[in-house]
Amino acid sequence: MVDKNTALNTGMQDGLKLDVAIVGAGISGIYTAYRLTKAGASTGSQVQVFDMNTRIAGRLESVRLPGMPTVQGELGGMRYLTSQMIVTTLIEEVFADQMKAVEFPMGDPADLYIYLRKDRCMQNAWEAAQDKHEKLATRYYLDDEDIGFSADQLFSKVIYNVLMADPWFRERYANYVSQDSEYKYTIKLTLRQWDQIKPNLTYRFEGSPYDKRLVNDIGFWNLLKDQVSQEGYTFLSTAGGYYSNTINWNAAEAFPYMIGDFSAGATYKTIAEGFDSTVYAMANDYMRHEGACIWSENKLLTFHRQHPHSATHRYELVFLNLSSNQQWRVYANRLVLAMPRRSLELLDQDNFFFNINENAELNNNIRSVIKEPAFKILMGFETPWWKELGITAGHSITDLPMRQCYYFGTAKATDHSMLLGSYGDMETETFWKALSDDPVKFRPRATKLASQFEVETLNDVAASEMMVKEVVKELRELHGVGIPMPYVTWFKDWGDDPFGAGYHAWKAGYKVQDVMPYMRKPSPAEDIHICGEAYSDQQGWVEGAFCEAEKMLQSYFGLPRPSWLPADYYLGW
Repeated sequence: MVDKNTALNTGMQDGLKLDVAIVGAGISGIYTAYRLTKAGASTGSQVQVFDMNTRIAGRLESVRLPGMPTVQGELGGMRYLTSQMIVTTLIEEVFADQMKAVEFPMGDPADLYIYLRKDRCMQNAWEAAQDKHEKLATRYYLDDEDIGFSADQLFSKVIYNVLMADPWFRERYANYVSQDSEYKYTIKLTLRQWDQIKPNLTYRFEGSPYDKRLVNDIGFWNLLKDQVSQEGYTFLSTAGGYYSNTINWNAAEAFPYMIGDFSAGATYKTIAEGFDSTVYAMANDYMRHEGACIWSENKLLTFHRQHPHSATHRYELVFLNLSSNQQWRVYANRLVLAMPRRSLELLDQDNFFFNINENAELNNNIRSVIKEPAFKILMGFETPWWKELGITAGHSITDLPMRQCYYFGTAKATDHSMLLGSYGDMETETFWKALSDDPVKFRPRATKLASQFEVETLNDVAASEMMVKEVVKELRELHGVGIPMPYVTWFKDWGDDPFGAGYHAWKAGYKVQDVMPYMRKPSPAEDIHICGEAYSDQQGWVEGAFCEAEKMLQSYFGLPRPSWLPADYYLGW
């Protein structure tokens, strides 16, 4: 089992001199430190990590609710695709002695609810109707040719039609896509092929406002509305479960995401010990090297160039030690900013690197991604009430502000259970923000397995009373039955600083194939690098952070490809 008591240094050492200073102790930052020291390219005293938070792992945070000692709750990232080979190999091979990969069950669609416009049915209702040669009637006024399609099927239909409308695509890739039946479309393109397609795919629909424009330059909402009407778009945005998937982001980037990451056939895994175990395993390996140090509760304020003739190191970094409120300085030759967009924006924007008058291109590219707010509320119940409805795992979907709920395991030898009560994103943020900011906290209660002391230790992370009551009200409406109040809650809003978002999405109009490598080294003259999920082609996944860090390490730190990573695995642009 992974030791999550990684030693963190909350102090300071004014005048500390390093080769590489890594700012950000999330996936990409810790992976960078792990790889540099593991490969023997640097010692622990040459490479050190800094973070302003009290903990490492960034937007991965696994927690346990009182009364459920064996059930992991995930406040951040909670699963990975089995096709993502860096995270898969690290978990299942490199650190297999410390972590156990387990299936992330999505349940049976025949048992899971979808509740839209006050109409409740099971998630397989579309396919069940199709098997009887019928079209499921919904409360959406879809175009005649779209009636009867589930959201997954309609996404596939739109993408297939756009691909096949372009002669350039048909000439090169027509053999990789097919319409197998009225409702089934097969698209078997690799990520490498998608990277060849995305910059070149052209929208070919005469009479459309977007005719003959690159799909890369079209927003996904714009394109979906053009294909299936605004009512069809509303159906896709609600029935798909995530507003973030259908915001007006780069349509070319959205295509492989919708076909692969969130399609009905995707398979997921997670970690029995919690998804943040990946970061702790790498951090502990790094910390075994002499001189290694992870400085927590130290906020980077700014950094300066050192005079080349009078200084031993290229950059002076100014940190604020949050516990003492004192500034101190670190000197480094290379700087890795393993940070998302908002964290970068919180740094000194007037220094030589960020100054818009000196580096307008960097400022523009930092803003090439959309910050997608996301929050989660974990709720502990004394009994798994959803099992009485025949539900064992997976998620139900609704257009109510809660949007989704995930049903998680019951603790062994007990009957306490956990529900991800709301997985809100994008336009639901303002609805929940007014409730989550209310100062009156939900009052937890003791159970036969959780003492009052245990549940009250979570007061600082508990949801507000109004928020919990609203979530429970929506759960009752979604399921059509009465459900009990939870005995404890745990709330996390990733939109708060310094993260500023749960995940990110590329804006339309940006040449992602150019921006991604640019961000890994924005200035040819400087040894300053930016990496992480935000500027990857697998946004919202830890694999995106891994891939960007790995490409940066190979290109600019001279590291060979790790022996444990399959030689043919494609890392992206």
